[in-house]
Amino acid sequence: MKRKKRISTVILYIVLIFLAVIMIYPFVWSVTASFKTNQQIYGGNPLDLIPKPFTINNYKRVLELLPFGRFLLNSMFLATVVPAISIILASMAAYAFARLEFKGRDFIFMLLLGVMMLPGHVTLIPRYALMIKLGWVNRYIALIIPAIFSASLVFKIFFMRQHFLSIPRELEEAALIDGCSQWGVWWNIMMPNSRPALAALAIIGFKTEWNSFLWPNVVINDFMKMPIQVGLTYLQSNAQSSWDILMAGTTIAIVPVILIFICFQQYFMAGSLTSGMGGR
Repeated sequence: MKRKKRISTVILYIVLIFLAVIMIYPFVWSVTASFKTNQQIYGGNPLDLIPKPFTINNYKRVLELLPFGRFLLNSMFLATVVPAISIILASMAAYAFARLEFKGRDFIFMLLLGVMMLPGHVTLIPRYALMIKLGWVNRYIALIIPAIFSASLVFKIFFMRQHFLSIPRELEEAALIDGCSQWGVWWNIMMPNSRPALAALAIIGFKTEWNSFLWPNVVINDFMKMPIQVGLTYLQSNAQSSWDILMAGTTIAIVPVILIFICFQQYFMAGSLTSGMGGR
């Protein structure tokens, strides 16, 4: 029995490693291709990951063709401001739904969950019409406010509510007995004990805003206000199908998300495992 179990474990690891290689290989290839010449990409062996010769001219040309540094700053601004504001608002609402008793609480919460069922494309035209009425087209505020008050906010509320339900009520009751207000309980008790969940939402929010494309492409026309994903489409037209330059731009766009995940992966995993464990 032990031998059979050992063999099955080895086979399982071999299959998992094989699948991991299949999933990781395209990313590794795109990164190494950003240091290759266009001739090697088209004429070389597609399985060869070693640049011959190794060059960084592709990254220099990316910065020359378009204001790529500005695209990075715009995306970094949106990917930090939008998640920060939405997480604060979501945690407030989640605390109310998890701990406060008020009439119609569960009904309102179910209505909010219904918003998550609506595809974002359904509200695309009404949102754009609203931006025109408000005069927000081609302005940063058109990228911030709709992104905050979107279906992702409802998901954050649900996520934080489930995490708050897993926190022992004794901590909250002890703080209230000591004279702490509901605001104080939320800020001093619930939030510090929710760091893993907050980190998980921060990573998800950062990734979502960093990869945002459709809405910014619709509402922004100014080069200096475009996020990096929209800028990549203009890079494709300017690079004239030069894959070495496109791979360099794509690598620049991917690296920040990977770095953020690596820095906060332990909190992300802890938040993903513990949230949703609470009961009513």
